[in-house]
Amino acid sequence: MNATTSRDDSLDHRSDPNFLAYYEEASLSDATAQRFRTIRDKSLALLAARGRSTAHLRVADIGCGAGTQSLLWAELGHSVFGLDVSAPLIDVAQRRAVERALVIDFKVGTATALPLEDGSVDVCLLPELLEHVPEWKTCLHEAVRVVDSGGLLYLSTTNTLCPVQSEFNLPWYGWYPGFAKRYFERLAVTTRPQLANYATYPAVNWFNIYGLRDYLAPFGFDCFDRFDMIDVDRARAPLRVFVNMARALAPLRFIGHVLTPGTAVFAVKTK
Repeated sequence: MNATTSRDDSLDHRSDPNFLAYYEEASLSDATAQRFRTIRDKSLALLAARGRSTAHLRVADIGCGAGTQSLLWAELGHSVFGLDVSAPLIDVAQRRAVERALVIDFKVGTATALPLEDGSVDVCLLPELLEHVPEWKTCLHEAVRVVDSGGLLYLSTTNTLCPVQSEFNLPWYGWYPGFAKRYFERLAVTTRPQLANYATYPAVNWFNIYGLRDYLAPFGFDCFDRFDMIDVDRARAPLRVFVNMARALAPLRFIGHVLTPGTAVFAVKTK
């Protein structure tokens, strides 16, 4: 996995001190660590089920933030490249890697021009990123480009189907019409940054599992949603019953997505 510099001086690589404090604290929570650990373990299980060796993987964590997810992959001995637009967050990530004696290649840069060769990674992670990048198609194309055949692309993002979200501190924001979202986006980068937790680049794109699945299919990806990825053998009886029914009945699966904040996609590249 070869990386070169990716810093784009036309972008704002700074972070509001309030956002940095909020994100640095949130990235250390047990809930965050468990969420990323679950993503890692499910990704490894899916690759293994598809016949891919998981002994030593090349992993790209794009939009890595303070590096929580990168650290979890590196702890298992995988080769990790982490990239984020925020220089202060990359500083935090680098410090944490050193404290844990882990070697991770962290860089400041843009997700729309990844400093990686075609097919150079086995796993590409885009956690809560697409919603913040105006040129989201370019960002996704870059991720598709760097994933090797048989490799995995994981992304999590917003969900237009569910009104509950964490991007803006407003009730039912997921269901706001486009013109209202544009209004609050402007406020978030001008006079009311607290609306979006002081993010330099607040969410401007909204997705759902169906649109992302259809978008990735022509690039040769088999997509799996959160219901596909639940281990029903380990689930409690009520959840096991619901998941089995959702897998069999498309309308029930749709309702499940309506009730779930955020979209998660595990996609395996077949060609």
